[in-house]
Amino acid sequence: MAGEAAEGERMTGYLDRIGAGKILVDPEPLTFDFIPPGLIGRDDKFDHIASIFQSIDNSRVSCHVAITGKVGSGKTVLSHLFTTDLRRHLAGRREIQVVHVNCRNNPSKSQVLQRIVTSLDERHPERGFGSGEILQSVRKQLHGSRSHLLLVLDEVDHLLRADKGDLLYQLLRIDEGQEERGTISLIIISQEQVLDQLEPAVLSRFGKGHHIRMEAYDADALMEIARQRAELACHDGSVSDGVLRTIGQRASEHGDARVAIELLEDAVRKAEIAGRDEVLADDVRFLAKGIGRPVEPGVVDALSQHAQLALLALCRRLKKEDEVSTGDAEKLYHVVCEEYEVKPRSHTTFWKYLKTLERQQLVEARTANRTEGRGRTQYFSIPAAMPGTLEKRVESALQSNS
Repeated sequence: MAGEAAEGERMTGYLDRIGAGKILVDPEPLTFDFIPPGLIGRDDKFDHIASIFQSIDNSRVSCHVAITGKVGSGKTVLSHLFTTDLRRHLAGRREIQVVHVNCRNNPSKSQVLQRIVTSLDERHPERGFGSGEILQSVRKQLHGSRSHLLLVLDEVDHLLRADKGDLLYQLLRIDEGQEERGTISLIIISQEQVLDQLEPAVLSRFGKGHHIRMEAYDADALMEIARQRAELACHDGSVSDGVLRTIGQRASEHGDARVAIELLEDAVRKAEIAGRDEVLADDVRFLAKGIGRPVEPGVVDALSQHAQLALLALCRRLKKEDEVSTGDAEKLYHVVCEEYEVKPRSHTTFWKYLKTLERQQLVEARTANRTEGRGRTQYFSIPAAMPGTLEKRVESALQSNS
């Protein structure tokens, strides 16, 4: 009996980790569909869209905007947060009905119209009505309930390819010949510059100047996006600033928030599989090897001997730390020079070696306040490679040249 109990414990003990993540508390914030409580680094975009919709509190006014940008630039999150905030802001003054339609999943005119009408009335029949009838049914429902439809068409380029902008034209003309005005406002979202694809008749009604372009995120913004998601999803202290900075640096090669979030999620899972209660920068580096440009052996071989020694010094420290200050890097360089029995160069020349490594994109630098004392200094990191692996490559190059 004791043997059977031990066997049963052995067979099911591995399941103890289910629901008991050492790092992950809530996986939802690490999914692409999650809408965060705020959008990092896009305050100017909120100001811009608010200026376009500044007259929306008038019951006879409709407003329209196109939001464009690459994947992971925050287009969909901007639309969700704005529409949520707008409904709350106008509560008691104008009733806003928000309908989001993803045109990749609903690429035809009939599919989009069906999504709109069933969002407003779940009992509406799915068949037997033409587009004109459905539009007038939508209009009748909205005016009957004294509501305004704010329609968000995400990935609208799929719809435009299917119907050449015909549905947009019908939506924009929904109040034509009617006494009431201000039935529908439109937010269209695309990776492409969709305004150039619209017919002049559609563009004149939409407003060519009503365009918000979402630029790619830089490393600092991506670091803060990763921080936001880590704070929502993980135990306190399990993801350090250095790890977040490495995520930001690696994801910045694409400028894509989704890459940053995916790196964070995969690094968390890698650390948990290893049984650790914290994520390491090497977890991120390992997962990010396929992102961007790898470090080519020829780049290391082409460096001067002292630039290689400076890089070796950085690698050895960055196996244990996320970054190293200029002062500490120079001290480590002197230690390495002593090991290889060469005379270290001056501070100014050493600084030039660091700048060479940065130009070759072997290291990245950031300027920040000193951790001790006053003033500012530069901190160096190696986000593009595993420092231990790069260390062996540099040692091999130095040995070949000796």
